[in-house]
Amino acid sequence: MEFPSWVFTLFSSISLCFLLLPVQGGLQTHMGNSHFLPLSQISLPPSPSPEASAPSHEVKASLPPSPSPEASAPSHEVKGSAPSHDSARVFSVLSFGAVGDGVTDDTRAFKLAWDTACQSKSATLLVPDSYSFMVQSIIFTGPCKSSLVFQIEGTVMPPDGPKSWPKGNNKRQWLVFYRVNGLAMQGRGLIDGRGEKWWNLPCKPHKGPNGTTLPGPCDSPVAIRFFMSSNLTVQGLKIKNSPQFHFRFDGCRDVLVDSLYIKAPSQSPNTDGIHIENTNNVKIYNTIISNGDDCVSIGAGCFDVDIRNISCAPSHGISIGSLGNRNSRACVSNISVTDSVIRQSDNGIRIKTYQGGSGSVSMVTFNNIHMDNVRNPIIIDQYYCLTKSCTNQTSAVHISDITYANVKGTYNIKSPPLHLACSDAVPCTNLTFSNIELLPAQGRILSDPFCWNAYGEISTMTIPPVYCLSEGVPYTIPPIDGDQC
Repeated sequence: MEFPSWVFTLFSSISLCFLLLPVQGGLQTHMGNSHFLPLSQISLPPSPSPEASAPSHEVKASLPPSPSPEASAPSHEVKGSAPSHDSARVFSVLSFGAVGDGVTDDTRAFKLAWDTACQSKSATLLVPDSYSFMVQSIIFTGPCKSSLVFQIEGTVMPPDGPKSWPKGNNKRQWLVFYRVNGLAMQGRGLIDGRGEKWWNLPCKPHKGPNGTTLPGPCDSPVAIRFFMSSNLTVQGLKIKNSPQFHFRFDGCRDVLVDSLYIKAPSQSPNTDGIHIENTNNVKIYNTIISNGDDCVSIGAGCFDVDIRNISCAPSHGISIGSLGNRNSRACVSNISVTDSVIRQSDNGIRIKTYQGGSGSVSMVTFNNIHMDNVRNPIIIDQYYCLTKSCTNQTSAVHISDITYANVKGTYNIKSPPLHLACSDAVPCTNLTFSNIELLPAQGRILSDPFCWNAYGEISTMTIPPVYCLSEGVPYTIPPIDGDQC
């Protein structure tokens, strides 16, 4: 698949095998097998760096000791020269035995290249262009000796679908980076998740009648997961067709995501572009996302997140949540979403929580967002429940101090332009609206906003008028535990 060359010009201006628990959840009360060489999925921990060899000499890259009894890789030596230089060492996966024909299992070469680069100073692991590398589920482990560049110029892909996935390999994750500090993943290459056969599992929501699911195995891998890592940069890459989330950051800090192109079909289930959880100081800039779920989703435990110059089309919009599932506590604060476009999407800017949760969402700003034929351009949904069998509960995540400014464009008339469905027990407070102008994409009749237990102020005249918003603060607010967040 060829990607347009102009896409980035428009935006110049993951314990080790911790399992991914998919978060799933409207308003309820008021409205043929391939054979692979067996080997450990986990890269080796760092050891003292080998001495750099002269660039013109061929060296043997030997496999260091196995990190655990489970590791079953035979101790074959892999010959190949690993080019190295005094200022910056470049370790190509080809030098460690990778073939790059899209069929041969190149996992071992990637492991060796990572372990060697990780033990070196100022190293670059190179995935060269004009090659396609098939790699099994693998965990790249740090910490490394110093910062590291993972330069992707070619194509990287997993085994093709569930039946080709090696038995015993984790089916919830593919490429995992664990306890890595100072990694830059970058390049002009492609990460192809080959997700179609995963999307077609009977358990997926779009496979059953009326959006229901059918029995059967359902685990699907996240394409790229960063876990307990810091000082990360992901820049310039193209990624398509992940079986599930394309990128997921768990327990990370100091993350920069810039100039990515993420693409999956609009009907591909749970293919969030970028998901963050328990992660802080995050910058997501200048990125184009077209997929079958949220462009960006912000989970519990996130704060200090700046999202700017994002295009979502089509998608499920930019979401905070879902939060509070299974009566959990969720805290999200200091989130900014600015200068972005959402087109032809099921939702625009959304906050979604389950009943029965606790914690808070606060200090959130949505500013200068353009909508083009979007259902629910502005939505707060505190009755989120995909199973449609959730019971009414009296606790809820408290939503407060949310600002919507300069949100303009058109909405799909199948849904109201503003949908503010706040908890019965815990009202939304201090919602502020200014310079809102949302017109119907079809016809000339303005739909009325929907509000329930929502309090705040209208700073300027809005189109349509939000007469349903309650002014000021509620007469009574249930006690909220200040130590929760």
